[in-house]
Amino acid sequence: MNKELMEALDILEREKEISKETLFEAIENSLLTACKNHFGKADNVHVEIDRETCDFLVYAEKEVMSSEEEVEDPCLQISLDDARELSARAKVGDMLHVEIKSREFGRIATQNAKNVILQKIREEERSVIYNQYYEKERDVVTGVVQRYLGKNVSINLGKADAMLNEGEQVKGETFRPTERIKVYVLEVKNTPKGPRINVSRTHPELVKRLFESEVTEIRDGTVEIKSIAREAGSRTKIAVWSNNPNVDAVGACVGMNGARVNAIVDELRGEKIDIVNWDENPGNLIQNALSPAKIVAVFADPDEKTAKVVVPDYQLSLAIGKEGQNARLAARLTGYKIDIKSETQAKDAPGFRYEDYIEEDYGEYDEYDEYDNDGYDEYEKEDGQEEALTEYAEEEVPDTYEEYAEEEAPDTYEEYAEEEAADTYEEYAEEEAADTYEEYAEEEATDTYEEYAEEEATDTYEEYAEEGSPYTYEEEAQDSETL
Repeated sequence: MNKELMEALDILEREKEISKETLFEAIENSLLTACKNHFGKADNVHVEIDRETCDFLVYAEKEVMSSEEEVEDPCLQISLDDARELSARAKVGDMLHVEIKSREFGRIATQNAKNVILQKIREEERSVIYNQYYEKERDVVTGVVQRYLGKNVSINLGKADAMLNEGEQVKGETFRPTERIKVYVLEVKNTPKGPRINVSRTHPELVKRLFESEVTEIRDGTVEIKSIAREAGSRTKIAVWSNNPNVDAVGACVGMNGARVNAIVDELRGEKIDIVNWDENPGNLIQNALSPAKIVAVFADPDEKTAKVVVPDYQLSLAIGKEGQNARLAARLTGYKIDIKSETQAKDAPGFRYEDYIEEDYGEYDEYDEYDNDGYDEYEKEDGQEEALTEYAEEEVPDTYEEYAEEEAPDTYEEYAEEEAADTYEEYAEEEAADTYEEYAEEEATDTYEEYAEEEATDTYEEYAEEGSPYTYEEEAQDSETL
């Protein structure tokens, strides 16, 4: 048993993740190469290695010839006498296995064999690394910043180095050597010098993968990220949907006291993240995407992928965002081309008013109504009715509220006053009451107190005495004396 070889193979398999079978094949090829260098050819040379004990055997197949004179190529042929020394049963024409001692190889042959083994190990190592990181393509990995190469950053991913190009870096973001960062693997290429790995810090999928690693509900499929729009370093909008009605999609992404989303914000170095609910209705989705702005109306065209949005005057700047960022991210998130106007602007803009869409709907309704009325008229005539319901409506009921007002009510308040009441208070006074207090006095009472006194009472006390008493004072006195 070759313990040294076995230990070396175990170490290589553990550290380089290279299978033993691959290493055995490399050793076999190296021995064949050494034989070729030593003998000049190795077409008839074979190598056998025991996978359990690591013992190996190198031999050459040679044809047995009857004599030395018949031997033309010592590498391919052997005389009968020499063959009998190796095997007593050898005879002319047999193929005899002749063992080759590896220790007999020269320095050059040994060095070539060593190089063959090392080259094979390096190739397998590159292949293993390529396969390992190729599986992580379109995924997030953690790396350690090594150094700046110009404006690019070299990042050590463990067994390989990745390159963060200038175009994939967030504007204003700087790194320090030995700093640990998370990056998104864009592409893995297999080159003669090893795998070439390109990573990114600006790709929208970076945010999506961070949410998948942070939010359990997204990882198990309960919550889905339907769409994502990002402006790296500034703001990201994501639309989420819950497959379980008992799970709040936005709440699951935010976490308790914002713990989950804050961890992602810290990794992205303060980038703002807006999480909205996904909706199959384009109008509701656009309204959610434009949050935190309040929306008055949304007119979406699914065929043209365009939408017209009306917002309050004081919310216009908030809906558009700084340098149009909010509207731009909402358009990317929904896939619609969004045109935003305030209520004041929408009054004079076609396509931003309800009337522009209601008139079209009424047109379709009128055609349907006309069809129904025609059918109803025929039905009434068959029953012997003199007039159809629609004709009755035209004769008896005004078409509009204005026509009704013209027929049933006076045009103005003044006309109503002329018809129903006296024009002025004076006319009312002339008709119902005396014009002045004096006329009333002439009709109902005496003109003066004197006239009243002449009619109702005596002029003087003496006249009263004459009229009201049968005798005078003196006569009264005489009567009293008599008594």
